[in-house]
Amino acid sequence: MKILVTGGTGYFGKGFVKKLLDENLAERICIYSRGEFAQHKMREEFNDDSRLRWFIGDVRDQDRLRRAMSGCNLVIHAAALKRVEVCTYNVLECIATNVYGTENVVKAAIDSGVKRAVLLSTDKAMAPTNVYGFSKAIAEHIFLNAASYSRAGGTEFVVTRFGNVANSTGSIIPVWAKRKSDGLICEMRDPDVTRFWMTRNEAVAFVFAAATEFEVSRVHIPELPAYRLQDLANAMEVETKLTELLPGEKKHETMDGVTDSSHARRMSVDELREALQHVD
Repeated sequence: MKILVTGGTGYFGKGFVKKLLDENLAERICIYSRGEFAQHKMREEFNDDSRLRWFIGDVRDQDRLRRAMSGCNLVIHAAALKRVEVCTYNVLECIATNVYGTENVVKAAIDSGVKRAVLLSTDKAMAPTNVYGFSKAIAEHIFLNAASYSRAGGTEFVVTRFGNVANSTGSIIPVWAKRKSDGLICEMRDPDVTRFWMTRNEAVAFVFAAATEFEVSRVHIPELPAYRLQDLANAMEVETKLTELLPGEKKHETMDGVTDSSHARRMSVDELREALQHVD
């Protein structure tokens, strides 16, 4: 199998690539991302594995995507602008990457004869209340509608939707851990905020299943537990101060529009404390 991962140097991308290499699941893996230094660091981290190929490129560039996808069977589309406040302030940039970039991935995959493409989406795309969520909701629709542009027997499209991956870059766990190590107080927007819990290994396994087994042209959602923000603070033993929810930020998230994170199975402080020992 020959695979291209957009946003391949990101937190999820590195975990996905590690699985492919460790289990010898691909003969060639193309890392497609914008950051020269991030690719350099990842190349070092993976000991310059000969199965890896490195493409500097942006999902906004359809020609570059098409060239990078040449000969690939599978595309994992993980590249996106993801921070709520960044997307809110930079609306056009968010749309250019998350919406038009996804359109480019679809067109390049079809033109390149890719067998299957998988989109990584977010719970914020369900009943969106901010620019990031709206952009990913549109990205989902682009993928779900893409089969109408692909010939019979052509590229298959699958969508996965889940919450923030625990310990992902810029998320609350590494931010709080850094502030704790620096002796600083951590900001908490609301102690009763709830979020879904998913580890990187779980996300990687779910996306790989979507790439190899799941039904096409539909959204696939995992069943996940949730946690309360105050319980996470207790598990991490951090000192907090209250702030406010960001504009467009939800107190509780939902992945299916039916059950939100306040009604999902709740992780205890002890369970969170144990789970934190296993995030990488």
